[in-house]
Amino acid sequence: MTDTTAAHPDGTDVVDNRSEIVFLYDAEDTNPNGNPLSANDKPRIDETTGAAVVTDVRLKRYLRDQLDDDDFGIYVKNPSKSTIEDVPGRDELFTRVTGLEEDELEEMGGNEAAVSFLQHATDVRYFGATCSFSSEFQDQIGEGFPGQFIGPVQFSHARSLNTVVQKSESKQLSTVVSSSEENEQGTFATDNRLQYALIPFHGVVNEVAAEDTLLSETDVDRLDTALWRAVKNQTLTRSKMGHQPRLYLRVEYTTDEFHIGTLDDGLELTGDVPDTELRNITDVTLNIDGLLADLEAYSDHIETVHLTTDRHLTVEAGDETGGPDVLVEALEAAVGADTVTEHDPYA
Repeated sequence: MTDTTAAHPDGTDVVDNRSEIVFLYDAEDTNPNGNPLSANDKPRIDETTGAAVVTDVRLKRYLRDQLDDDDFGIYVKNPSKSTIEDVPGRDELFTRVTGLEEDELEEMGGNEAAVSFLQHATDVRYFGATCSFSSEFQDQIGEGFPGQFIGPVQFSHARSLNTVVQKSESKQLSTVVSSSEENEQGTFATDNRLQYALIPFHGVVNEVAAEDTLLSETDVDRLDTALWRAVKNQTLTRSKMGHQPRLYLRVEYTTDEFHIGTLDDGLELTGDVPDTELRNITDVTLNIDGLLADLEAYSDHIETVHLTTDRHLTVEAGDETGGPDVLVEALEAAVGADTVTEHDPYA
């Protein structure tokens, strides 16, 4: 276990309270998460339910890239965004993120080096990391440096609320690219996309694991805007264009080692448009009765509900159907008006 008595660089304490996250975004005419082991990077689809599948790794990559763009130090950089030709090993990744020289490491010792690493590597504070260094580098660090940090922020795999439909023209779409200077004809690439997917992620911030990675209150507060901006900013590529965040909810609890669990199960598609015919957010009506029932039942354990909504989202709560105002009023009725805090991710 890492000695967490060192002050955190942002001046705040290690997080005390557990949080639970529901993060909903949609993907229109795009591939939300391709499977590199399939032919032509086909979208991941659950064969039984027909729902689109997006892994936690995909969401964490968005957030890491956003943290990097925001000039926070990260340990696991995106190779596709790097200007370095050679992929660095773990030894070099460590020294780059900490800025520590060889002689400084030898003077520090393993525990102090671990604290410095966590203070500089923001993504490790969130998601943890495996630190299998070379034997020579490990000798320099010395004893006391953990081989692995368990991340306190974890997300489950997401499955779309709707049965997805692959674009009928996907197999005919092709791009001619030259495979070499001598080959002017080039090769063909298949473009696989889904017509529409509404994707809910469920996550937990574990205050117990936070002690080992120095995850601070400020780090957790950062999630209230960073996840939203990450999906907006890190999908501006041809293969990912079409993603939009629609709902972010972080329930911060007052009780240690408690969370409701699977709050995303309280979201349900209703409305007149069959789920296979959904094409954009204007076709969606999101019923939140199950979510509200869970929150109301455990309202005594809830300190704050952090909320961000997209103005195009239509929700159904009881007999009311409408935009974000209906959602806010329903949440305030369930947990108390003073408990709900709205966030502007661009403020």
